[in-house]
Amino acid sequence: MANTIYDPEEEEQVEKTTSKSEKPKAKKTVKESAAPVGENPLGNGFSRLKDRWDNKRAKTIVGGFLVLISFFALMSCCSYFFTWNVDQDRVLNKSLFTFLFEDETEPVRNWFGKFGAWTSHLLMYRWFGVSSLSIVLFVFLLGTKWMLNYKLLPIGRTASVSFLFMIWSSIFFGYFVEHIDYLGGTFGYTMNEWLKMSLGSFGAFIFIVILLWVVLVILFNTDIVAVFQKMSGKTVQMMRDDEDDEEALEPNTVRDIHIINTINEEDIQEEKISKTVHFDEEEEEETIEFHSSIEEVEPVEEKDSFEFDGMEVEVPFVEPSIPVNSVETPISDDFDVSIAPTEGTVSDDQFDKLRQEYGDYDPTLDLSGYLLPPIELLKEYGTGQVSINKQELEENKNRIVETLSHYKIDIEKIKATVGPTVTLYEIVPAKGVRISKIKNLEDDIALSLAALGIRIIAPIPGKGTIGIEVPNSKPDMVSMRSLIASEKFQNSDMELPIVVGKTITNETFCFDLTKAPHLLVAGATGQGKSVGLNAILVSMLYKKHPAQVKFVLIDPKKVELTLYKRIERHFLAKLPGEEEAIITDTSKVVNTLNSLCIEMDDRYELLKEAEVRTIKEYNAKFIARRLNPEKGHRYMPYIVVLIDEFADLIMTAGKEVEHPIARLAQLARAIGIHLIVATQRPSVNVITGMIKANFPARIAFRVQSKIDSRTILDANGADQLIGRGDMLISLGSDTIRVQCGFADTPEVEEICKFIGEQRAYPDAMLLPEYVGAEGDNSKDVDLDDIDSMFADAARIVVINNQGSASLLQRKLKLGYNRAGRIVDQLEGYGIIGPFQGSKAREVLYSDIEALNEFLRSKGING
Repeated sequence: MANTIYDPEEEEQVEKTTSKSEKPKAKKTVKESAAPVGENPLGNGFSRLKDRWDNKRAKTIVGGFLVLISFFALMSCCSYFFTWNVDQDRVLNKSLFTFLFEDETEPVRNWFGKFGAWTSHLLMYRWFGVSSLSIVLFVFLLGTKWMLNYKLLPIGRTASVSFLFMIWSSIFFGYFVEHIDYLGGTFGYTMNEWLKMSLGSFGAFIFIVILLWVVLVILFNTDIVAVFQKMSGKTVQMMRDDEDDEEALEPNTVRDIHIINTINEEDIQEEKISKTVHFDEEEEEETIEFHSSIEEVEPVEEKDSFEFDGMEVEVPFVEPSIPVNSVETPISDDFDVSIAPTEGTVSDDQFDKLRQEYGDYDPTLDLSGYLLPPIELLKEYGTGQVSINKQELEENKNRIVETLSHYKIDIEKIKATVGPTVTLYEIVPAKGVRISKIKNLEDDIALSLAALGIRIIAPIPGKGTIGIEVPNSKPDMVSMRSLIASEKFQNSDMELPIVVGKTITNETFCFDLTKAPHLLVAGATGQGKSVGLNAILVSMLYKKHPAQVKFVLIDPKKVELTLYKRIERHFLAKLPGEEEAIITDTSKVVNTLNSLCIEMDDRYELLKEAEVRTIKEYNAKFIARRLNPEKGHRYMPYIVVLIDEFADLIMTAGKEVEHPIARLAQLARAIGIHLIVATQRPSVNVITGMIKANFPARIAFRVQSKIDSRTILDANGADQLIGRGDMLISLGSDTIRVQCGFADTPEVEEICKFIGEQRAYPDAMLLPEYVGAEGDNSKDVDLDDIDSMFADAARIVVINNQGSASLLQRKLKLGYNRAGRIVDQLEGYGIIGPFQGSKAREVLYSDIEALNEFLRSKGING
């Protein structure tokens, strides 16, 4: 991370050193705040030049000149074929300046005059002959890209192909067509003269053929043996190296699935880490740290022997044979013996043969032309760079130091890390100062700074400092486009990558949902929860193929997730026979969750038969064609279940929803089903202990009280957020403050429209059909016969958490028969559970508010 040193007390000073090996370092003044310390004026000049080049107008002008130059060179070369015999004597062995300003004894015949004659002579005669037109093609493609911002062909790939074929074709024409100079050019003629002198004529021919094979392998990775097999129709067995064979036939290695990505390499942005401003007097050197998260794993070699107690033991291979009895018994003639044939199995050799013949299984083959959404569908909000307001930093620093000094708290050093919306001030207290003393001054520091959302981290994990997070006076909006185009997200190798925002250090925050493995999102209304859910879904839409992930969207509010209806046949999953893939009815939610439990059990059975533990290992084995589809095996996509308002489901369905969700959260991780549960009511009745125990990954937006913050995160801090996408993410022991990326509704609509207009599957993914063990008990109860005191009895049962006829007799002063009928009606409407012998009936509603909502939905007043 680059550190920018700023010392307000020693401005305009130069630190001189006595050592000859050290150079004096100039201190940065306030006026030079635009450039970091350590950068010379020449570097600033290059930065300004780069900024001007990034201007669209400059690229358009240069691109237009390149297109004109390419057209001029092409027409000049075309004219060369008709006029070279006349113009060559005049151009030969002359520089451009000499040729342009010499006296004309005879005018040139080239269509574009002297300059055209000299240019065509340079390309066609002096360089590579006809192959030099590859240079003209490259200049034309580069010009159209800069002028029109549109690529006719991939620039890098076209350049490599054109260059290699230009070299080879020049040598080829120089060998076979020696008498026509403009076919091979001077390069081809010279190379062939040297090859014939060194290798002879036949050796030069062999060299040209081998060079063609090398060029094809470099550019297209051509397998000559495979081409020969297709032409001859014969099977050629090859002995490959052990490492290549391991890599080709390893059953648990997932092959790369190629998806057409519409995001260009030039659009991928590098991380712009925030600047850390130190307020101490000592200057620190700039340091850049690179952390690599990729570990190289060496392949495991298969051996036919192993070592035991210092001795190498070889294991011989024994051919399977039919067991033979030690004592032979003669069989009489009138006794027929028949042996039932054993069921045939496919050996590993046959699997390898199938894999070599057909290749790996490609789950994306049905939608092989699927295009990932382009980055242009997302808008750019804000500047994307961290701006430093030195006056604001200096004032906040002085107020923090002054407030601490009022309470006789001395500090040794203070520095500031500026983020897009929040600045982190790290202080090192003097020796003997208690951390709790600073922690208790949270409100006093907030009063002195006159800022909303002061949060104190005491101490910062992994550092010996205390952090004070102060919101910026002019926060910068983080756009979803900058997150999707970041290098960290585009180059990630995660199974389900999620990018949600940027940290205080302006670093893109990206995590893998499969490692989470379930996510709880909570926050008050209007604090950015819906935007955060859109960021999660958009992340997967920009990275995954429809064959790799499916969504089960549950939206009790009926309006939040309707935008994703267009991608139903690409990414959504639903129950058989349902018209709408986005689930809004509570009864259908219960059936869907139970259907997912059935899917989970089915997947575990397939994993058991395949002798693997996770969905990643299973899919790798299936792709390698080591699992037989005729036995029920199939490629299994990840399933992401998103519930937008969990509190509403708990109010209307209660235990019927909580139980399948808890079961999925406990078991569904290994088989690729992941839950994202969101709610705007973070109370203990909604986020119960069972839910929290199975959702270790949590995102908290701003809430109103410390109790709500502790309910979500088991810690304070969410009540001190500033809203508008400011959130805390807990993925284990650490809690990170992140500014959520903003994706507006029209942007999401355009993304779904782009995906929906492409070729899709015939229907959404169908989940297993679920039929309840019992029908709807409420149908057995006639609404006209509901007791007049039914609502009062239901409230008494919920308040006392006890459903019995004796309780209703005491509270409502009823007879036994009438109380028994009311208990049966309560059971019929699902308010209490069935009779369990000596055990008390279970009350299925946890609070009065949920019960009243249910009664209103059934039209029961009282």
